Amino acid sequence: MKGLTYFKNTLLAGLAIAMTVSCERDISDDAIEATFPNTPDIFTDAPVGLTDQFFESFDPAVGANPNGFGTDEDEAYEGTSSIRVDVPTPNDPDGTFIGGIFRDRGAGRDLSNYDALTFWAKGSLTSRIEVGFGTDFTTDTYPVSTTIQLSSGWKKYIIPIPDPSKLVQERGMFLFSAGSFDVLGNDDFAVASSFDDNLGYTFWIDELRFERLGTIDLLYPYILEGQDESIDIFTGYTQTIDGLGATFNLGNGQNVSVNAARAYFEFSSSDTNVATVTSTGDVSVIAAGVATITGNIGSEEANGALEITSAGSFVNATDPTLPQADVISIYSDFYTGVSGFNPGVFAGSNTQNISIQGFGGNDHVNYEGIDFIGIGWDGTVNVTGETMVHLDVQLTSAAGSALVMELIDFGPDDTDNGFGDGSAGGFNISSQLMQGEWVSIDVPLSSFTLPTGGGGAGSPNLGNIGYIVFVSSNGASFLVDNIYFY
Repeated sequence: MKGLTYFKNTLLAGLAIAMTVSCERDISDDAIEATFPNTPDIFTDAPVGLTDQFFESFDPAVGANPNGFGTDEDEAYEGTSSIRVDVPTPNDPDGTFIGGIFRDRGAGRDLSNYDALTFWAKGSLTSRIEVGFGTDFTTDTYPVSTTIQLSSGWKKYIIPIPDPSKLVQERGMFLFSAGSFDVLGNDDFAVASSFDDNLGYTFWIDELRFERLGTIDLLYPYILEGQDESIDIFTGYTQTIDGLGATFNLGNGQNVSVNAARAYFEFSSSDTNVATVTSTGDVSVIAAGVATITGNIGSEEANGALEITSAGSFVNATDPTLPQADVISIYSDFYTGVSGFNPGVFAGSNTQNISIQGFGGNDHVNYEGIDFIGIGWDGTVNVTGETMVHLDVQLTSAAGSALVMELIDFGPDDTDNGFGDGSAGGFNISSQLMQGEWVSIDVPLSSFTLPTGGGGAGSPNLGNIGYIVFVSSNGASFLVDNIYFY
């Protein structure tokens, strides 16, 4: 709290001066820390204690339209005016959505005595908009957001505060974001014939304030979207806990879920000798063993947990030894290779996951449960002057997993247009794989004689190689590194 720090420093400086004048003055036991105003109102008939700018738009560079915000003297739930927001159409040249924040003009407000943000709203259409608070475009420490369904008549909306005790100096009073849509593709409108495809709309907000309702009940917070997840991993793995929020009962039979910032949560590890977690939800695996990461808001434990089983230190593939000048590298940390490397330029519908993982300063590609997967890059490579292709593979699925490697040549036009002028062939590397161990595989380029599922007849041309493909008939999972021709 910057204001609090300034107050403390000023107080201490004053006391030091006083002590040089008289050693008989003591610090009073009744001295209190600086506090911030607890003004609840944000907008009634006019903005209350907000910056002169009132509405601060999201960045137009990302598509935000700053032009549709204002007040309306002809519409109000109570009093004489309301906030009016005109949502742009999808083809508006000034931006395709509107959104931003209201910010307290001072150092912040003490909201710790309130349990909800409330307001009345209505829309010209029953569309959905995002609303929240805690975003101030500066620190954004305690943001909360949720999506509401507008009604065509005035309706009160309640956004619970996950932990009011945290909000002793909050500047982010309100946030909203709304986009237009194609009516024909929107589930809210079963009949669209009377509307234009590109639809904008208007909504109004009034009586915007923080309140202590006394009926808000935290049912449960959640992490990882409330799911229990398990991973088998190695020392050095990191992950940030996400999917954070909380579900409340409003006391009127309605439950509301909100997205909540990490700062509302406290995280813990069941075994900090295996994995640690910071106050911001950053997990680090530091040793072999099993640890479970959980979270809570106050005394309420969150639904969802991350169980980590660490096998200890990860062993990377053996470093290549050939000089750069002797290889054409597709993927390796040790060589300069092709640009635009894509580990999954296309994939079969049953392929479960494609990711690049890093341990000890070296990256490799992780494939899980593939049926087929294509590796691509910018352009093609001419390997007619090479005789072998090398790759390091570690099987992570069961022994007996099948894996065929294919080379796809685009043909003289360097374009993937099927096999009008291209060719392809495969080689079965299944027998060389070992579960849980890196294996260095070197395949003669003359050995890619198998026909491919995509229509290649085998024995591909080598002048314009554009894809390397892996195919499995039983959902192989594996790691791969150091793919190069030599």
